[in-house]
Formats: sequence, C-alpha cells, structure tokens
Amino acid sequence: MNKITMLLGSAILVGLVSCNSSKFEGYTKAENGLHYKFYTHDEAGAKPVEGDGIAFKYVFKLKSNDSTLVNSSLVSQDGSGVTKFILPKSSFVGSLEDAMMMMAKNDSASFVVSADSFYMKTQKAKELPPFIKPGDFLVVEMKMVDIKTKKELDENQKKQQEEMAKLSEGEKPMMEKYLADNKITVKPTASGLIYIETGKGKGVLAKVGDEVTVQYRGTTLDGKEFDSSYGRPEPFKFIIGQQQVIAGWDEALQLMAKGGKAKLVLPSSIAYGARGAGPIPPFSPLVFEVELVNIGAPSAQQMPPAQ
Repeated sequence: MNKITMLLGSAILVGLVSCNSSKFEGYTKAENGLHYKFYTHDEAGAKPVEGDGIAFKYVFKLKSNDSTLVNSSLVSQDGSGVTKFILPKSSFVGSLEDAMMMMAKNDSASFVVSADSFYMKTQKAKELPPFIKPGDFLVVEMKMVDIKTKKELDENQKKQQEEMAKLSEGEKPMMEKYLADNKITVKPTASGLIYIETGKGKGVLAKVGDEVTVQYRGTTLDGKEFDSSYGRPEPFKFIIGQQQVIAGWDEALQLMAKGGKAKLVLPSSIAYGARGAGPIPPFSPLVFEVELVNIGAPSAQQMPPAQ
C-alpha cells in the first residue's frame, strides 16, 4: 500500500508540474494561461484589483522576432516612463490586466500574452496590425511603481477638490487687490481680459489666421517672471485662432496692430485655468507685456490641415 501511495503521489506531483509548465523557457504558466516570470516579487505584498490606481513602466516586444513595439520611457508625457491609469476589468482570460493583478508595488516581471487577444479584445481593434500574425505572442516587461486603492483614490480626489475650491475662491480677491494697487480702471472684455494699450501700432489689426511675431514677458500678479522671449535668438511666432496659445492671447492680439504694445491682465479662465502650468499654480491670474513685432500670412508648412 505504501508503494502504491507513493506512486500515486508522484503521479499527482508530475501532473501539477505539467499543468504549471510553460512552452516558453524560464516562464511559468498560470491556470488562466498567462505565462509569467518574476524578477522581483513580494508575495505578501498587496496586489491591485479592478478599480485601483496603478503606476507602472513597460516595454512591449513581439515574441517571434524580439522587436520592441513600444517602450514607455519613450512615450510618457513627462519623460519618466511611468504610465498611470485605473485598473479595468480583465479583457480576456490571461490578459495583461490579470498580469497586473499578480504584482505588488516594486515588483518587476515579464509576461507572455496572446497578441491576437490583446489587440482584438483589450485594444478593441477591428483587425490585427499588419506586423501581427494570428497566433503571435507579446512579451511585456513590467515594473509596478505604485498602487493606490480605490478608497485612497477617492480620498485624494476629495482632498484635491477641496484645495482647488480654495484656490478658485481666492482668485477674485487677488485680482481685485492687484487692480486696486496698480490703479487699473480699464473695464474687462466679456471674457475677463483687461487690455491696456501702452504703445500705438500702425496699420490693420491682426486677425484670426494671421501669423504674428511677438516679444513678451509674463509674470504672476506678485511680479514674479515665469517666461520671456527677450534674450532669445528670435521672437515668438504663432497663428491666431489655432489654439497654439492661451485663449487670452488669441483675443488680445486681435486688438493690436503692427508695432503695438500692450499690458494684458488675464484671469485664469483665459490663461491656464484649473490645471496651471509648470511654475504657474492653478487659478492664477497672469500679467503679460506684449509687443506685436509683425503680422504676416502663415507659411505652407504652418498652415493647419483642411477640415
């Protein structure tokens, strides 16, 4: 009986190993069909679930030829290589969402997933890209940078909303104080723009579609400079009405002729609004000293595409 028991135990063990074996060397196959290989792994660490916020770095490669399809370090907006999003429901059994749910903070791993399923189910593509053949696999190298639970995200969002509300409420008195301290009595336009002409231009006013060349200096209400074209090799050029600049600029330049100079006081609603920009906090009114150097037609390279 002992020999029979040992043989049965060995058979079961072999069966379990074969179920977890992967056709890809160095990988383990999960029950859902996902092939994985951890480089660093905190088995006891908290794993994300649907609805949690995750931050991660990744490299996608095509398994058949080891070519890199995309590297997050080359496509992230801030250059950090970190991508952030809310973890959605798994798009298919053995998906990348399933892979992410296996990872704790600071884990790094490699996963092999079906290319067909990724593009057709996760990406919801109507057809496979030309470089993907049916039956291909993707190798995804991933580093889990951070995990925030849904509760943490909700608390952070509430806190941010409260802070933004305080900043928004503080803009009006800040603007009123600046205008009073500087004895500015010019009435604002419908958008809130306060346009103060400091030098008369000559000729026709600039209009939508014109390419304008300007020199400028931008400050916050406390006089702190955050940007200037002075000292650069060339003045700044843009096309009015093409959303290449903040709304306050598009409006103000249409009040100017070549050679004109003006001081612009912009509420945040026609500047950088609730998002801010670099050193400019959210809901910040701004002051610009602007000189319209030239008005011209945009070159063929700068013309927007036909709609």
